[in-house]
Amino acid sequence: MISGVTTDGSSGIRNLPEFTDLPIPGDTVNLREGPELHPRCLILLPLVGIWRGEGEIVYPTIDGPYHFGQQVVFCHDGRPFLRYESRAWLLDNAGEVIRPAARETGFWRPQADDTIELLAAHGTGIVELYYGRPCTQTSWELATDAVVRSSSAKEVSAAHRLYGIVEGGDLAYVEQRAMVGQPLQPHVSVRLHRVAG
Repeated sequence: MISGVTTDGSSGIRNLPEFTDLPIPGDTVNLREGPELHPRCLILLPLVGIWRGEGEIVYPTIDGPYHFGQQVVFCHDGRPFLRYESRAWLLDNAGEVIRPAARETGFWRPQADDTIELLAAHGTGIVELYYGRPCTQTSWELATDAVVRSSSAKEVSAAHRLYGIVEGGDLAYVEQRAMVGQPLQPHVSVRLHRVAG
C-alpha cells in the first residue's frame, strides 16, 4: 500500500486531503513556518499569504458590471518563485454566490535583475506570459509578452495588471484586457483582505 492510499475502496470518501507524508517540504503562506523565502522572492514578500475579497468585472462585450468574490494564494516552497492560485465566484446584488467564475494558476518568477515573470494558466484554455517589475516595495506592474489559447478559448491578445498593497494592508489590483476584438481597456478591479500569512 502506498502511504495515504487505500486498497479497500474507502478512497471514494476522501476529497483533496492534505498529505503530510511527502518527502519534500510543503508550500507555505506563513513566513514564520516552513522553508525560508528565497532571497530572490524578497521583492514579492508582501504578497505571500492568502487573500479574499470582492471586485468588479466590466467589458463592452458583457452585460456587466458584475460583482464577484475572489481568493488569491501566494505561497512558496523555498525555491525562487511563488506559486499563485486564484479562484473567483460571481455574486448577485445581495452578495449571494451565483456560481464559480474565473480560475487561474501559475508562478511568479522574480529574476536576478528584479524583473518578474508571471506564468498564468486559465481554466478557460488561455495561457499568458507576463513580464514586469516592482514599481515600489509594495506595488508591481506586469504586461503580457505572449498569450496562447486553445482552439475553444475566447480570443485574448493582451493583458496588463497592476498590484499593490493599499491603505489598511489590503491587496488591490486592476487588470486591463484586449480581447474579442476590443482594444486594451479596464476589465477587473479587486480589493482583497489578508486571511492567512
